[in-house]
Amino acid sequence: MATHRNLLDGPEPTLLPEEEQPYKMLAEESASPTQVAADYPAFCLAWAMLADDAYAAGRYVESYAYARTGYHRGLDALRRNGWKGHGPVPWEHRGNRGFLRCLAALARAAGAIKETEEEARCWQFLKDSSEEAYAELKQ
Repeated sequence: MATHRNLLDGPEPTLLPEEEQPYKMLAEESASPTQVAADYPAFCLAWAMLADDAYAAGRYVESYAYARTGYHRGLDALRRNGWKGHGPVPWEHRGNRGFLRCLAALARAAGAIKETEEEARCWQFLKDSSEEAYAELKQ
């Protein structure tokens, strides 16, 4: 992946590592997101999928809980990889997508349970992290 030089001297993009096995379990082995989250609790994509499924079924508190779990796991991973609380988290990088999806799911679920300040904060955080993710996920 080509990265562009940051002309504003801000932080470099944070790229989370990609562990192939959870992706393989979801794709090739047809494991459920629940099984993948149990086997790989730091794998944010599984938490995002669980949050999306719960939201689609109208289980907004459950969606919020799944999204918050993945969000916090993602924050931990970002910090371990040099993120200092701000800066780009590119959507183009597959390893970042689980965290960004959790952030969007948290915003969506927060709105559904009338946590309006949390909803606004999460959408802004998503937009600040990745304009592309924001455009893709805020629909």
